[in-house]
Amino acid sequence: MLRRCPETIGISMLMPGATVRDMRSRAGRDYRIFIWQPAPAQSGEPLPVVYLLDGNGVFPIAAAALALQSRRTERTGVSPAVVVGIGYPTTNWIDAKRRTFDYTPPVHRDRLAPRPGNRAWDETGGADAFLDFIANDLAPALSAELAIDRDRTALFGHSFGGLLALYALLTRPQLVRSYIAASPSIWFALDELKNRLESFVAPVQPRRRLLITVGSLEQGGMSSSDADADDYGSWIRRNRMVDNAREFAAALTVAAGASLEVSFREFEDENHASVVPAAISAALRFALAPL
Repeated sequence: MLRRCPETIGISMLMPGATVRDMRSRAGRDYRIFIWQPAPAQSGEPLPVVYLLDGNGVFPIAAAALALQSRRTERTGVSPAVVVGIGYPTTNWIDAKRRTFDYTPPVHRDRLAPRPGNRAWDETGGADAFLDFIANDLAPALSAELAIDRDRTALFGHSFGGLLALYALLTRPQLVRSYIAASPSIWFALDELKNRLESFVAPVQPRRRLLITVGSLEQGGMSSSDADADDYGSWIRRNRMVDNAREFAAALTVAAGASLEVSFREFEDENHASVVPAAISAALRFALAPL
């Protein structure tokens, strides 16, 4: 059940059309759900829906971008839609601990990639339970309240969220129509994704769609020095963010054939953080182009 929370009044004043709800999953985990919808259309037709991971931080950017771009669909190519940010009951823009668990596929502790400074990982491997929450709890609750076009749904995630978007496509391609993996952290579960790719079969109708984006500086050049206290420069080079994104897009194109539309986009002079607004804007045009 979606329950209104105190932030509802504040966010609706800053962003007309937006509301905030709290929801508990069947596994007992609490989430904060941010919803923006355009003014009711006279036709009353169902609207597309875009699910956003890291909702606390990403939702304001995406909702504002969609509100602006969907005003003139004939010029922008972006249709009106419902934006649903999936976040956490916190005042922070991001919940690093919760997202690390929710967005990562199961990987044995002995096979976890090292972190900068060899810091220990928080709990990982909750991707399947989180996707169950979206499919079995959140989506039905939204459909009961809003008129949603189920053939025009999309999932957007950045970083670990991008990894989850790829994992969702490979394990449950019927979850949404379009998947957008922005700067996906493929390095965390490369072997798991490759294994899933070998047996991947995309639904024929409607044809699934995937957009992978990455910033050109995500494999290096994010700072003036590659040597810092955590050896961060070496770490990002080892993670091959740009190469992995490009190679995985190519591999999916070959493996899925005509059943999956795969697009890849690299943003020049953008790093892992600065690329987020550009990726969101591209995601909206990709997912919400008029049929």
